[in-house]
Amino acid sequence: MHENVTQDLEPGPLETPEHADRSLLLALVPLFALFALLGLNVALYGDDSLSGANQTALIIAAALAAGISLFLGVPWVDIQEKMLENIRAATPAILILLMVGALVGTWLIGGIVPTMIYYGLQIFNPSIFIVSCCILTAIASIVIGSSWSTSATLGVAMMSIGYTLGFNPGLVAGAIVSGAYFGDKMSPLSDTTNLASGVTGVDLFTHIRYLSMTSVPSFLLTLVLYLCIGFYFGTPSVEDTTTSQTQAVLAQRFNLSPLLLFVPAVVIFLIVKRVAALPALFVGTVLGAIAAVVLQYPLLIELSEQYGGSYQVIMQAIYGDIALPTDNVVLDELLQSGGMAGMLNTIWLIIAAMTFGGVMEASGFLQKITHVLISRVRSIGGLITATGGTCLLTNVSASDQYLSVVVPGRMFISAYRDRGLAPQNLSRTLEDCGTVTSVLVPWNTCGAFHAGVLGVATLSYAPWALFCLISPFMTMLFAWAQIRIAKIED
Repeated sequence: MHENVTQDLEPGPLETPEHADRSLLLALVPLFALFALLGLNVALYGDDSLSGANQTALIIAAALAAGISLFLGVPWVDIQEKMLENIRAATPAILILLMVGALVGTWLIGGIVPTMIYYGLQIFNPSIFIVSCCILTAIASIVIGSSWSTSATLGVAMMSIGYTLGFNPGLVAGAIVSGAYFGDKMSPLSDTTNLASGVTGVDLFTHIRYLSMTSVPSFLLTLVLYLCIGFYFGTPSVEDTTTSQTQAVLAQRFNLSPLLLFVPAVVIFLIVKRVAALPALFVGTVLGAIAAVVLQYPLLIELSEQYGGSYQVIMQAIYGDIALPTDNVVLDELLQSGGMAGMLNTIWLIIAAMTFGGVMEASGFLQKITHVLISRVRSIGGLITATGGTCLLTNVSASDQYLSVVVPGRMFISAYRDRGLAPQNLSRTLEDCGTVTSVLVPWNTCGAFHAGVLGVATLSYAPWALFCLISPFMTMLFAWAQIRIAKIED
């Protein structure tokens, strides 16, 4: 039942988190130190800060948090175990990143990525390209149930087409991320959607239906803004002759065929059939290598002069740097890959971030900060705002989107119940403020993953990821305006 609820409510009893006696000032010291170091790194290194400076900042902040924890009497074995637990939780993401690097390499020499660029240039009108990116990735993500898999397949092709058309890479990546995360939230196959409903005890489809009340308006507003950007601000001046020349170079360099589109179709089919991402991407990598041998054999022979043989060319594409030079400067940027090795900086960032998050959890600092956020809540709007703030804080400090759903979900569920609010209010807030903001944090596993796969720094695409920016504010608007707030039935 959906009714307006009295704005002023007395707070119910809140569960006291572990280490609730921690000093808030001490809990904030590692976070402030991290923010200061990251800001300095961006000022000094720019986008190159991901090459090691940011990873080092996370390690220094983790060491500072660990030092304070040891001073407060937390055993080192507990700190170490929590760090290792967090890193173990990130292992699937690390393996997927490695396989994505291998997949992109074989799809390059197999002519799959060039084929998608070639046909994409024929299909897409530049004025609606950005909004098309958002819509297509949203559809793919709903079907697949994974924003990560969407970026690793369709997103890679969209980035290449956008770059060829002359669009700002950050804008294209932002549209891809926006569509992928809307679809991820709306899909019953999504792990975070199932997690949010499970943590709060809400029926899955009740959760999705209630979530759509804020997500659909946010997505429609996002599409309108992308359409305006495409028509009035973001359409590059690309002449038809330039596009034709690009297609001619691709046709000359590769044996292009619609049959090559069978490879990404197989990968998407496997993921839709609930095959895990890692084996599905491995199959795509193998099919890319087969396509290189069967359809791009002259190219393999040419590259063999540099790498020593066809086998070495395929292996190089899987694990290391490979480039296919042309006379076209734009294509030279696209026709290169770093393979698995190209993902190592991102993996390093994830490991450093999960180390920092583990220390913050083991010390009780994260629990202390979130406890302070909710201890003075007096209204529905304040409670939902505090929940959203905790989700964002967890994404920043614990560096993992799953924790941004689980930790606030555990902490706030009794507070919502005590105030007579149905749990779908909480599950919706967890997704609107936790899932979608994870991709905006450079050292979060999601932010690092999408930056690595799409080849665009997180802070470069974050201002253009409009759905991820609008969604939390839409939730707050609904909360403070008392729109569609469900109460527990008597």
